[in-house]
Amino acid sequence: MAALTAAEYVAGTLRADRRLLAKTLTLFESRRADHQRIARDALTQLMPHTGNAIRVGISGPPGAGKSTLIEALGLAIVASGARLAVLAVDPSSVGAGGSILGDKTRMAQLSAHPNAFIRPSPSGGTLGGVARATREAMLALEAAGFEWIIVETVGVGQSETIVAGMSDLFLLVALPNAGDELQGIKRGVMELAEIVAVNKADGEQRHAAEAACAQIQSALQLLHGHATHDAEAVDVRAVSAREGRGVAELRDLIAQRHESMRQSGALAEKRRGQALNWMWEQVRAGLEARLRAHPAVAGQLTQLETDVLAGATPPMSAADTLLDAFSSQSE
Repeated sequence: MAALTAAEYVAGTLRADRRLLAKTLTLFESRRADHQRIARDALTQLMPHTGNAIRVGISGPPGAGKSTLIEALGLAIVASGARLAVLAVDPSSVGAGGSILGDKTRMAQLSAHPNAFIRPSPSGGTLGGVARATREAMLALEAAGFEWIIVETVGVGQSETIVAGMSDLFLLVALPNAGDELQGIKRGVMELAEIVAVNKADGEQRHAAEAACAQIQSALQLLHGHATHDAEAVDVRAVSAREGRGVAELRDLIAQRHESMRQSGALAEKRRGQALNWMWEQVRAGLEARLRAHPAVAGQLTQLETDVLAGATPPMSAADTLLDAFSSQSE
């Protein structure tokens, strides 16, 4: 990556220069210390230009048609004159570390639209399958003037919780066979969803999709007592990404709910909480990185890991040893 100054990254991003915007996102993904310093400076300069987009997180089980629905929804968004960015977080290739799903090729029509920007990003093995720099990328895209930002996760592990923690609205994509589907969706994920879109409501499955909506709504009612928000506030819709049925209505629903959150103050409150959580995530990540690099820790780390793997040392005892070594040398 060519050496640029933070000001050059910022200027290119603000004028929505696609080449420099892509370079900015690559900068945020870099783990090099010098790149990270430039990235922090660039992000600080970009922050005053952020916060004006509708941030939507989308997840769902394999086979639910997430990418197909995102393309259909994206086309409906750009058709309204808005600019859309999609961050499609792919699982990483073990060998090269790059994206292996190729969401850009799976959204060929949307990726060719001048008002759309699709960025496939490798998860890099990050917990939850969400790219390490996804939050930074969202802010850069907002600064570039994109009015909608969609984050699609790989749908594994903690991805749903993580993407819900960085978006304004969380949309869960489900399939018409609701009985089997509900068993495969974790209770916590159902509690996170503000909108559930039952996809593939076309052909012979149209009636099944409508029945699935009723079943999912009933399941949400059962969760009501423990949910993070009122089950009555969860919208469940049947859509067909293939035929486009219900997609424009889904776009309008998201926009209406977002505007309602903005007017009530719930959006600002939610984003403040997310910013605070992001800070502590960075603190935890930074502490682990500094701990691993500390000479007193590095000298014991390999042996302790070997002992834990062999069952010779309890993990808690090994952790205490490493923390004691770090704190004693840091005082």
